[in-house]
Amino acid sequence: MGGPLAGVKVVELAGLGALPYGSLRLADMGADVVRVDRLSEVPDKKVPRGYSFWDRGRRSVAVDLKNPSGVEVVLRLAESSDVFLEAFRPGVAERLGVGPDQVMSRNPAIVYGRLTGWGQTGALSHAAGHSLNYEAITGVIRSIGPEGGPPVPQLNIHGDFAGGGLTLAYGVVCALLESRQSGQGQVIDTAMADGVASLATVFYPMAHSGMHTDEIGTNLFDGGAPFYAIYECSDGGYMSVAPIEPHFWSLLLTLIGVDEADLPAQYDRDGWPGVKARLAEVFATKTRDEWCEILEGTDTCTAPVLTYNEARSYQHNVDRGTFGGADGTEVLPMPRLSRTPGQMRPSPDWIGADTDDVLCAFGFSAAEIAQLRSQSAIGG
Repeated sequence: MGGPLAGVKVVELAGLGALPYGSLRLADMGADVVRVDRLSEVPDKKVPRGYSFWDRGRRSVAVDLKNPSGVEVVLRLAESSDVFLEAFRPGVAERLGVGPDQVMSRNPAIVYGRLTGWGQTGALSHAAGHSLNYEAITGVIRSIGPEGGPPVPQLNIHGDFAGGGLTLAYGVVCALLESRQSGQGQVIDTAMADGVASLATVFYPMAHSGMHTDEIGTNLFDGGAPFYAIYECSDGGYMSVAPIEPHFWSLLLTLIGVDEADLPAQYDRDGWPGVKARLAEVFATKTRDEWCEILEGTDTCTAPVLTYNEARSYQHNVDRGTFGGADGTEVLPMPRLSRTPGQMRPSPDWIGADTDDVLCAFGFSAAEIAQLRSQSAIGG
């Protein structure tokens, strides 16, 4: 195993979406992640399953957490691990017997990461929710949409992945660093709603000062400014245009054939609608690829708007080696470290496939494993 987190042992109680994304970030950087899957999900046929983008870089053990012997298995795994991750609603881990107090009584130095939508406290802490809800109460969704139209749901990047999984991974690395100095563990309360608010840090003071208004689609970064917008081309493709700085804006106008002297000043908000309409007319005269030939590689801050499939074959992404894997659809470990880079590692063949190997590595004897299986505490 390579990467800067090589040697770090992580126990992950299987969850959905945000949690596996966060643990994937740790695994890609070298952490040894053991995922505790539900015993009920072990397949009847032990054959390699189809690709799952959540599984990379982990080993899978199948445990029944409703069985006291299964709970003991998880606690023993935690005894010799550095990190413990769960994404249950508040109180569930405690009722199962694997809450912070139970785990840290076995290993006081462990970092216990908790990931929920609303957090461990607060009026909504016990309610169900999803990424869109967390993005809603933080003001993010209210700021995204067409002028005069309703807010538009985004992909669950803000709440689940950036605000949730990535924030959790960041917290784990911070707590690990402190633990190595103090010898003490701590609990990380990661709320996706908190994470989304953090991502929007710059916009709260902008809104307070009036620099960002409540009128969707009229502001600097929401498509209201003609120099930070998406324009449709003659073939139905789109170009992203973002020359915020005046000298970049001037260069863009020169290359697309618009006389800057005929337009209002760049930051004259009253003139934005007219300028935006003018640029829309110009971009509609050529295809997306024709505009790329004119603008790509210049300091106009422009780029084609690509689909996910197009992105994988886009030359810059190819040059960077952004995508890889067997079918070329996996994003390679990021960011790129010069001396201890992360690396992709295989997925489990099936849920519970690594149960025996993992338990042996954690000090369970063959007799103990056989007894646990006879008690229906583990699978594999």
